Amino acid sequence: MANKHSLSVILITKNEADRVELCLQSIVDIADEIIVLDSGSTDETVAICQRYTNNVTVTDWPGFGKQKQRALDKASCDWVLSIDADEALDEQMQQALVSLLAQDTITPTAYRLPWGVTLYGKTLKYGRSARSVLRLFKREGARYTLDEVHETVIPSAGTTKELSGLLLHYTHRDYGHGLDKAAQYAWLGSKKYHRKGKKSHGLGLALIRAIWTFILIYIIRGGFLDGSVGFIVAMTYAQVSFNKYVGLWLLEHDRS
Repeated sequence: MANKHSLSVILITKNEADRVELCLQSIVDIADEIIVLDSGSTDETVAICQRYTNNVTVTDWPGFGKQKQRALDKASCDWVLSIDADEALDEQMQQALVSLLAQDTITPTAYRLPWGVTLYGKTLKYGRSARSVLRLFKREGARYTLDEVHETVIPSAGTTKELSGLLLHYTHRDYGHGLDKAAQYAWLGSKKYHRKGKKSHGLGLALIRAIWTFILIYIIRGGFLDGSVGFIVAMTYAQVSFNKYVGLWLLEHDRS
């Protein structure tokens, strides 16, 4: 099936040698170009990426949003797929993407990809994992927010649809890695909120926010249906929420 529309895949990396190949294998036969920005890997990440593309740049680390905007600036195709090194398209999503690019006309300007968060041997279907992320979009007119963490892409004006299949997300290597990642994201979130002038409103509210996060993910969004792993995930997000607002409170009082 011949593509009527070209596809750039953008990927940012650092020390992902154990995971990046699965990611690249899932998109190499679909992409017209693969753009990798690496922020100083000390393992084999760069060498692995170079087996799949000659467009690999080693650069500094300015934060998630700025780094993804740098990668987007290098893209030249009609459409862009932004994927992380710990993600991979499942077979259904690969076929859906091929079929989409073969259409004469694509009306939407962006697509959300259902996330298949795979953690501790289980692909989660509920809780915060039961959501879709905007990762496929027309290149022209699109840009990233320049946030330190939890950056988002702002596509060109138009409609957004959902692609079928799953964007598999192997979010943690092990529990220790999960703890490290949660701590990093919480602190980056604290700094982002402080930079934007957001207020913590005290440590008591930080605790209330954490409890609400657990209730939202585990009960309201059905995380309990994912069993023991669903409980672990809900508790992790609650802890991240608490840590983020504690960090913000400390920054407000110059005690960080």
